[in-house]
Amino acid sequence: MLIQATRSIIFYILFILNTAFVAIILGIFSIFKKRGWYRFGWIFAKYWGLSTLFFLRWIVGIKTQILGLENIPQTGCIIGAKHQSDWDIFAIFPLVGRPSFIAKKQLLDIPFFGWAARDFDTISIDRSKGSLAIPNMIEEAKGAIKRDCKIIIYPEGTRKQPLAEPEYKYGIAKIYDQLDVPVVPVALNSGLFWGRNALILWPGTATAKFLPPIPAGLSPDEMLEKLKQTVEKNSNELILEAYEKGLSRPITPEFREKIEALKEKSAG
Repeated sequence: MLIQATRSIIFYILFILNTAFVAIILGIFSIFKKRGWYRFGWIFAKYWGLSTLFFLRWIVGIKTQILGLENIPQTGCIIGAKHQSDWDIFAIFPLVGRPSFIAKKQLLDIPFFGWAARDFDTISIDRSKGSLAIPNMIEEAKGAIKRDCKIIIYPEGTRKQPLAEPEYKYGIAKIYDQLDVPVVPVALNSGLFWGRNALILWPGTATAKFLPPIPAGLSPDEMLEKLKQTVEKNSNELILEAYEKGLSRPITPEFREKIEALKEKSAG
């Protein structure tokens, strides 16, 4: 464990320094917004994501596997992903064409990082306004779809531990109802290797799986239920597959109990 803790510390140091470097560069250039700025900035944004995955692979031993990219439409859509780890961000956004994240307004007020994020189709939501924030968010989302963006939403709103009880929010259903575009579910198992608020990262293969789109035109409730069932079922399968191959991380009795229950359910 000491060796893995040391490797994790090295990763976090490099990650923070690299993030600060990219944020400062993009933040400065976003102030001037010269011609070709978006193309230049996107090169740096992709570098940030891919370099983070490189650090994860070669410093802490977390490999990246992405399945089902053929399920991403060429035109604008919503991508509804499970959220277990910061890995989910770096693994998804370099691969979907023109991504558009929904982020808290406070994040966009951060110097340099926030300045750049505003120029990369980021949709802001002011949670202090409660339900009043939804109309503004939907208007920004409509603009992103017109630009053929892939709107990336984590429907549970926060990172969850693997096999934790799902808590899907209704926000994605409201956006789906207004945009008339398909939703691409994304299952993953990244929390097994880089958990929420984890100090130690563990070797293994973090996997994200893009699944066949849920078509536009369903009722918001029907779409949300399909999304939940699809993402949870496939995420559980990815977790179970990784567990059966062997995990290097410590396994708590509670997690082992959940795994055994999942195996019984799968067998039945």
